[in-house]
Amino acid sequence: MEMMKKYKFLSVFLFALIALVIWGCVSWQKNYGKLKIIPKNSNEITIQNLIDKWDDYNIYYSDQYDGFSVRSALGIMFDPKNNDTTLVGDRWKKVNDQNILAKMTQWIVLNTQYEPWLNEILGPDGWLYGYLYYSYGVVTLKMVGDNKMYIFNLEEPPDQEGDHE
Repeated sequence: MEMMKKYKFLSVFLFALIALVIWGCVSWQKNYGKLKIIPKNSNEITIQNLIDKWDDYNIYYSDQYDGFSVRSALGIMFDPKNNDTTLVGDRWKKVNDQNILAKMTQWIVLNTQYEPWLNEILGPDGWLYGYLYYSYGVVTLKMVGDNKMYIFNLEEPPDQEGDHE
C-alpha cells in the first residue's frame, strides 16, 4: 500500500512538472516574432514592389560596419508607416534614398555570398509587422512593448576566403 502511494505521488509530481514545462514554453513563445518566407514567384509582394513604394515604409539596413556604405548591407528591413506596429534594433540604420535602397539590395548577395530572400515579419499573434530582405543566418525577433518588435543584429557570414581569427 505504501508503494502505491509513492507511485501515485510520483505520477502526480511528474504530470505537474511536465505541465509546468509546457506552459513555460508556450508563454516564452508569446514574446517572440517569426519570419515567413515569401515565395519568389509571388506577385503580391516582391523586393521590387517594396523599392517602388519605398515612401510607404521606414526603411533600415543592417551591416557589419559602424560607418555608412551602400556596399556593406547584410539585410534591409521595411517597417510600414500606415500601421500601429514598430520595428526597432540597435545596429539598424535609416535609409533615406530610393536609389541607395536599390543599390543596397544588389550588394547583399555580394557581401554574404548567399541569395537573399524576402520575408514577412510576423508578431506572436500572426500580425504583420513588416518585411525583411536578407540572405544569411538566424534572425531573432522579440516583442519589447505593445506593438513594438526588436530585431536583433543580423549574423555576418563566415569569412569566404577561409581566414579565421
